[in-house]
Amino acid sequence: MRSLTLFAVLLVQLVFSGPAVAEQPNIVVILVDDMGYGDAGCYNAESKIPTPNIDSLANQGMRFTDAHAPGPLCHLSRYGLMTGRYPFRATTENWRKRPSIDQGQVTIASLLKDNGYRTAMVGKWHLGFDEQGYDKPLKGGPIDVGFDSYFGIRASTDIPPYFYIRGDKVITPPTKPIQASSSKGWSPIQGAFWREGEIAPDLELKDVLPRFTREAVDVIDSHAKTRLKTGKPTPLMLYLAYPAPHTPWLPAPEFNGKSGASLYGDFANMVDANVGEVLAALEKNGMTDNTMVIFTSDNGPVWYDDDVKKYGHDSSGGLRGMKADAWECGHRMPFIVRWPGTVAAGSVTDQTICFTDLMATFAELVGRELAPAAGPDSFSFLSVLDGTQPKETQVREHLVIASGNQTFTIRRGNWKLINALGSGGFSIPKRVTAKPGEAPGQLYDLGSDLGETNNLYMEYPDVVSRLTQALDRIVQSGSSR
Repeated sequence: MRSLTLFAVLLVQLVFSGPAVAEQPNIVVILVDDMGYGDAGCYNAESKIPTPNIDSLANQGMRFTDAHAPGPLCHLSRYGLMTGRYPFRATTENWRKRPSIDQGQVTIASLLKDNGYRTAMVGKWHLGFDEQGYDKPLKGGPIDVGFDSYFGIRASTDIPPYFYIRGDKVITPPTKPIQASSSKGWSPIQGAFWREGEIAPDLELKDVLPRFTREAVDVIDSHAKTRLKTGKPTPLMLYLAYPAPHTPWLPAPEFNGKSGASLYGDFANMVDANVGEVLAALEKNGMTDNTMVIFTSDNGPVWYDDDVKKYGHDSSGGLRGMKADAWECGHRMPFIVRWPGTVAAGSVTDQTICFTDLMATFAELVGRELAPAAGPDSFSFLSVLDGTQPKETQVREHLVIASGNQTFTIRRGNWKLINALGSGGFSIPKRVTAKPGEAPGQLYDLGSDLGETNNLYMEYPDVVSRLTQALDRIVQSGSSR
């Protein structure tokens, strides 16, 4: 009789609880720093850098061939990824003095946290804090924009002061002087380059990359243990922002000579090995099958034409330019998504997407509609991942990217318009003044000219006019969604 009563109670609970809700996947976003489109073997068969772990993600997931950072520099890229908003709409250049993300602004972390996720960040922030002294909380950082936990550094490992942060507190203040460093045979911003300043006694620049990996693995391990202990199916969102292979290039001894691209290649190979440790932690804890892993880089590489000639390695993968440029190498990124059971293994898509699109994609994943002010430049590509998006239908109509010197780029389909001459970034010439009768900007058909060698600005005035009008509208409107 007792068993029948218990059965009846369970039956009533089942009937009135409604349909079962599918468990949300864990999400791990791995953002590396300054890795080029042509560094990983899955994007460049001629790469001189072994990247077996990154390649395994592509073999088991989806590789995007037309994915873009929302800006061709570190802080610009990270702002767009976090907020779903183009960075030219904000004052991200003031990150040294104030937080780039406004108080109360929706981020991918706050969105997922509000929808049942445990959120953690490990790595390079580069979006500013309200710094009132090393003995006081660092306000406006990861903990204040949606992350339950944070361990990392304020910016790159070549920008002092150098110190670790846990939560919103400085672990050990930077009290030791550190002299500037450079490497013979490389440009001033390559090799073992860092700036002079102050460093914390408990931090060594060569240890930052592996330290972040250990912290990320600890997050995964502790999450798995907590779920096992409590029985609650809380999903994890981990944002792992590596500060490498950005300078300083500091490969551990076991990676020396492992690539054919000298110091940079060896360091990039070390990055791949660290990615492998994170993937192994997911596998060890039985989390692989229910985890969406996103791998990408924040902007293009610092790799010159002379480096290509010297080492036979093209970090750009055939694209024009380098980091900071309006040309494709500045912002077209490797972008891979592995999500077993949803994303087809070994699949490739040429859909144009931007890091800003993570916001809308995650919102659709958890069944939430974004408020008008949230993710104003974000378009969901969830249908691309599950294979329901028709190939001929674009996720987004336009893509807009701002580089230096008020250089703006707009894409629509294969057409790409740059509203100025020159790279707008690090490549020479940065800016060119048009002579009378010459084209004042650049127009390329990327469908037939991915290397941006043939400027069609003067030949297609109607295309220039349409794209210019769309650019002005998007920049001035405050939203493109």
